[in-house]
Amino acid sequence: MKSRDNLVRLNQFQVNEKRRQLDQLETMMAEFGRKAAELELQIESEEKKANITDLNHFAYPTFAKAARVRRENLLTSQAELKIQRDAAEAALAEAEAELSRAEMLDAREARTRPVETVDRRHMIG
Repeated sequence: MKSRDNLVRLNQFQVNEKRRQLDQLETMMAEFGRKAAELELQIESEEKKANITDLNHFAYPTFAKAARVRRENLLTSQAELKIQRDAAEAALAEAEAELSRAEMLDAREARTRPVETVDRRHMIG
């Protein structure tokens, strides 16, 4: 009885933890996307100021070059987070399946408990 309750609670904790991790990954991905978009606007602004869009031009703005590198790093990190998110989604689905099995076992045990109690009473009386 108690071991099943503990198993259900443990599985519920694991599901909650996986959901929290998934939410955290999605938040980071959104933040990286937002920062990359801001950098893109800054790059465009610098290029307009200098009136140079050719990366190989000797007078291309240094800030724009650095911002491009930072933006590319953010986009790479965002792609890596997508891979982690996919793995986290799979882990969450597995944890939810484990929780469902534990809850079904607990429910099945709860249904059989009253029957056993009734049977014992009939045996005694």
